Amino acid sequence: MYFHIITLFPKAFDSYLGESILKRAIEDNKIKISFYNPRDFVVNKWKRVDRPPYGGGPGLVIEALPVIRAIQKAIGNKKKVKIIFLSPRGKQFTNQYAGKVAKKFKDIIIVCGRYEGIDARVKRVFKTEEVSVGSFVLTGGELPAMLMIDVISRQLKGVLGNFASLEEKRVSTDKIYTRPEIFKYRGKSYRVPKILLSGHRAKIEEWKQKRG
Repeated sequence: MYFHIITLFPKAFDSYLGESILKRAIEDNKIKISFYNPRDFVVNKWKRVDRPPYGGGPGLVIEALPVIRAIQKAIGNKKKVKIIFLSPRGKQFTNQYAGKVAKKFKDIIIVCGRYEGIDARVKRVFKTEEVSVGSFVLTGGELPAMLMIDVISRQLKGVLGNFASLEEKRVSTDKIYTRPEIFKYRGKSYRVPKILLSGHRAKIEEWKQKRG
């Protein structure tokens, strides 16, 4: 899987992608991530990409052409790519959506907005899909992009150490426990439910379903 991220702030991804499962997935060549900064595709010497909006209004809007050039660079000669345009008004991002994208595409372009957004003509140049990670507004698209990389990457075999760890593929519950079986805190004992110590898989799964 190859993620192509269009963003003004590529360094915002460093810490999350440099830890744990995603770091290992990158090192094992399960996923690849490249960044395309629209500032690298402008002709003015100040590398400015934001301008006041036509029609008035607060804030600044990212120009279309630098973003278009960045997307075109990411597309290159590829014949099949998925272009996701992050928007709080877009289709709701879910595990099901992530699974479908992971099956159909090897190259995913995620366009991260900033400020008041990106000139709408970008969506007329390319076939994009507007996607939202929730009914709220963030400062920029970098956090949603990281979230999408995480969720989509988990769908790929080999990214998780054990594919059975994919919660959406099994019965899962937030009632989880580990050793010790009993511990005390401020004079009160806290125990693991007896059913989890029984070794009876069917009854354990039934217990999880009731508490899922």
